[in-house]
Amino acid sequence: MGYLDLADRTWPLLTRVMGLHTRAYRVTRGVVGHRLPGLPPMLLLDHEGAKSGQRRTSPLLYIRDGRDVVIVASKGGYAKHPAWLHNLRAHPDTTVQIGRARHEVRAREASPDEHARLWPRAVDAYAAYEDYQRRTERQIPLVILEPR
Repeated sequence: MGYLDLADRTWPLLTRVMGLHTRAYRVTRGVVGHRLPGLPPMLLLDHEGAKSGQRRTSPLLYIRDGRDVVIVASKGGYAKHPAWLHNLRAHPDTTVQIGRARHEVRAREASPDEHARLWPRAVDAYAAYEDYQRRTERQIPLVILEPR
């Protein structure tokens, strides 16, 4: 059984864990969930379904780039992009919660030059991104969240 087969089978459990993480993050105002041992800091990304219009929240690792925040659309190396990326393409104006603070942001994909500059920083923050990139033929997008 390959990695992606295992990931497909464990996805329902992972979805539940992410839901619990999101609730704990919100209820504790970032005291629980912003920092987890061995991981870079995490934010909560609010996004609106591209077709459904349904509001969703995804906990994601992030790095800072000046005033901007950068998130990685890795989906663990799956062949397809995460749904939140499609949602941000349709509705780029959104909010994030970083620790206690909520911020209004506008999402955009990194240009090729920005990607080349930021990708090594993302891998430095979370080495598994390099493995994820090896598992997929797609270039894993970086999304820049700019304050608005």
